[in-house]
Amino acid sequence: MKLWNVIIITFGFQTVVYLTRPVITLYASHMGSSAFEIGILTATYSFLPLIFAIHAGKIADKVGDRLPILFGSIGTAMGMVIPYLFASMWSLYVSQFIVGLSNVFLTVSLQNVLGNTATKANRERYFSIFSMAVAAGALIGPLIGGYISEHLSYTAAFLVSIFISFMPVAFSFTIPVVIKKKEQEKINILSSVGLLNISVLRKALFSSALVLYSKDIFIAYFPLFAKQYHISDSTIGWIISIQALAMMIVRFILPSLTNMFKRDTILCASIIFAGISFIMIPFTGSAILLGILSCIMGFGLGCGQPLSMTTTYNASPKNRTGEVLGLRLSTNRLSQLIAPIFFGLVGNWVGIMSVFFISGAFLLGGTFFIRPEKDNPSASNNFHA
Repeated sequence: MKLWNVIIITFGFQTVVYLTRPVITLYASHMGSSAFEIGILTATYSFLPLIFAIHAGKIADKVGDRLPILFGSIGTAMGMVIPYLFASMWSLYVSQFIVGLSNVFLTVSLQNVLGNTATKANRERYFSIFSMAVAAGALIGPLIGGYISEHLSYTAAFLVSIFISFMPVAFSFTIPVVIKKKEQEKINILSSVGLLNISVLRKALFSSALVLYSKDIFIAYFPLFAKQYHISDSTIGWIISIQALAMMIVRFILPSLTNMFKRDTILCASIIFAGISFIMIPFTGSAILLGILSCIMGFGLGCGQPLSMTTTYNASPKNRTGEVLGLRLSTNRLSQLIAPIFFGLVGNWVGIMSVFFISGAFLLGGTFFIRPEKDNPSASNNFHA
């Protein structure tokens, strides 16, 4: 029952996030924002998570997971109320600050609940189901947001999100309170960062950050690219949702893939496919071809999250799992903070098409750091733990 409560909360939250994030890009563009300003707005979502992620993990370890999840769920609802009531750029910035902070407490604590509930034998299945709930929200959210913004208004999309937010709030009360034993040694921020000395953990964190920043760049800048070809809001929603559908499909077959190939081999190959898809996007303005590329990209990026989550939890020192998951979220948010600002500048200077060329190149280059280590069998085996 704990698993499905977590899944419902995750699905509700992710639906709200993915419903509004493409809408926010389109809304900001409608109000006259440049690519750089949209990059700053996108980065706003990750600013507070970068600062508080590790602390959120420590809080989860000390007070249990229910309160952080409840706080995050209520914060998400509040983050939707502001842009609904106030139609301005400042309201979008405030909304993204609030929802970003809420995301920290929700994501870390929900993953911690799963890790604590699961055994080592079924932990990968639990995290795979969790990732599928994220993908399901990413599938449905853009569709709802695209049709509402096209046929009603951008503010109506935020109103719908407010009502969806009630679901995570209600189910937060079903989360058990599990407080871990306090460690004798006080853990500080340097100790948390010192966990990066664990090579298996470092590789998992890097691959997770690579995947998430790529998803963010696509969601933030693809609507601007598509608008250049006069593609409608609802069609943009479909193209983004196709990527999420591909992520769900690949997670169904991921257990079979991991039985056939090494996990780091699968991860490396999947990121190569995603990188090539990114580079190919500027060569077409056809909605059908863009949908196909989005699908291939989803197959590639869809392998990264469940593999990195399982590896991160299994490599975590005992009684510090929440802290390590917080560290994982910090590295994710660092990439999600820097990348939109960088690509916003690139988009302003060179054009939106260059965003996809450079992002694809970064993905392909990133495989150098997560490639299988043929000369060190022990390191590769550790990654499969």
